[in-house]
Amino acid sequence: MSITSQADLTGLQQISAAVATTLQQMRDYAQPGMSTKELDEYGGRLLTALGARSAPRLTYGFPGWTCISVNQEVAHGIPAAHKVLREGDLINIDVSAEMGGYWADNGGSFVLGADVHQHQPLVDASRQILRTAISRIRGGVRIADIGGLIEDEARKAGFRVIKNLVGHGIGRSLHEEPKEIPNYYDRHNLKRFKTNSVVAVETFISTRANFAHQLGDGWTLATKDGSFVAQHEHTLVVTDGQPLILTAANGIWD
Repeated sequence: MSITSQADLTGLQQISAAVATTLQQMRDYAQPGMSTKELDEYGGRLLTALGARSAPRLTYGFPGWTCISVNQEVAHGIPAAHKVLREGDLINIDVSAEMGGYWADNGGSFVLGADVHQHQPLVDASRQILRTAISRIRGGVRIADIGGLIEDEARKAGFRVIKNLVGHGIGRSLHEEPKEIPNYYDRHNLKRFKTNSVVAVETFISTRANFAHQLGDGWTLATKDGSFVAQHEHTLVVTDGQPLILTAANGIWD
């Protein structure tokens, strides 16, 4: 969507604050021995209390309030009672929701407790690469150039990118134009970021794999080779200068 009024901006700020707060509090609530279902239900209670509706449930009938992916799972992980979190797990929580006709999306990966499996460098790279990419986004910049930047920064850090998961436009629905904001340079993508548009920009930084594959549950995406992936995501408004980061309250850069 393109913001055309103060009401638009206020509505987006309100739903963005809701998903950002939910993500931040879910991250703080997670602990070893807890199931991903328990963590998700906590997130669902937070969203409901804030007056927000889970976007994946609303849009796709997803069997959870949020997406929680653990270790080799990359995205769209289904919360489950049998998935028990352990010290050192690489966890990704993605929270998207709707409120008052406006939508926002954010996510972040983190290491649970002590970094016994040495995932922190991957998490740190994903966080910093997202920060660098967002700092370069403004009206008129080619989407492909931001993808190339993400890919180059990942390579410099000793990592790769997942190519079949992308950022996207957002605002009046969960997925809008531009439909794809990839993590790599696609010379065929001639689209540019538009001033006053709303986008969800996300990194998918991988230890080895370039693609995520759907598991038999029909939702969860995971690597086939045992690679680990860190994802971080903000919803933002594109301007002629530095973007307005609507989900800054999630604390993924803290």
